Amino acid sequence: MICLGIESTAHTFGAGIVRQEGSSVEILANVKDTYTSEKAGIVPKEAAEHHINCFDRIIRQALSDAKIRVSDIDLISFSQGPGLGPCLRIGAFVARSLACALEKPIIGVNHCIAHLEIGRLATNASDPVLMYASGANTQIIAFEGGKYRIFGETLDMGIGNMIDTFARHMGIGFPGGPKIYQLSLGGRKYIKLPYAVKGMDVSFSGILTNIQQKYDSKKYSAEDLCYSLQETIFAMLVEVSERAMAHCGKSELVLGGGVACNKRLQEMAGIMCAERHAKAYFPPPDLLVDNGAMIAWLGLLEHLSGVRMKISETGIRPYERTDDIDAKWHSEKKKYFIKE
Repeated sequence: MICLGIESTAHTFGAGIVRQEGSSVEILANVKDTYTSEKAGIVPKEAAEHHINCFDRIIRQALSDAKIRVSDIDLISFSQGPGLGPCLRIGAFVARSLACALEKPIIGVNHCIAHLEIGRLATNASDPVLMYASGANTQIIAFEGGKYRIFGETLDMGIGNMIDTFARHMGIGFPGGPKIYQLSLGGRKYIKLPYAVKGMDVSFSGILTNIQQKYDSKKYSAEDLCYSLQETIFAMLVEVSERAMAHCGKSELVLGGGVACNKRLQEMAGIMCAERHAKAYFPPPDLLVDNGAMIAWLGLLEHLSGVRMKISETGIRPYERTDDIDAKWHSEKKKYFIKE
């Protein structure tokens, strides 16, 4: 079975094509284009216009990379939520149009769970805790009681949005994560920042205000501030991830989301897991960031477990939570492997 997955929750429009045959899974194509802005973060209207302008090219390129015709597709899946409404609508419209034109089934999937499932597939992890760190989302997720439960999350803003906001404050543009990482490599002195872990949850707004004030004071170098910011906020994520692993009795940690591409975060997560004799898994960067392949894979999992959707059920869900979804496919315990 071949599925075309469409990702459009925020600044990325992606098209992924995944083929499943028995226990073998092959990612045939994973193409994306990302909206960027040097002056601001994500402007939803502009991001949606970006998606309108590039979706045809991206899907055609995915079909070309996969060496298939559009008629070879058996299933269409798309990010139904959570995400930015204007961006989600473009992906949903494209998916519905293709499904109707091709007379193929359609499934809307949860973006957050897609990150987890592609991570499990790519790393061969069995039953991990997911540290999901992206622009708008910061969640610690694990499977329990038929659903993916959120054991910890941000109480205010996503970690990526906080990093991007500070980068914008410094005048280094969007996306800010890679630029702050590069600056952090030159940092030598740790500058104390608020450490906001509250039970299993985290908070970033106070840290953002504090570091912006420190930057404006001109008493500290940008390199030291970026180094200190990463050390503080990543330690928070690792702490709550370790608590979730202990609470759930799990011995695997998978990272997901664009922020999880950060090498320092991976290093810190790896140290924690090694100390508790657990395994830390890091999917390749193209599967960590928002992408269409993860949407295609979750669409296949849901379809194979018997999930079906009518067109009338494919409206966007901008505020959908991870634990709103019954993970019917998970209980089957079937193991899939990426074909080399």
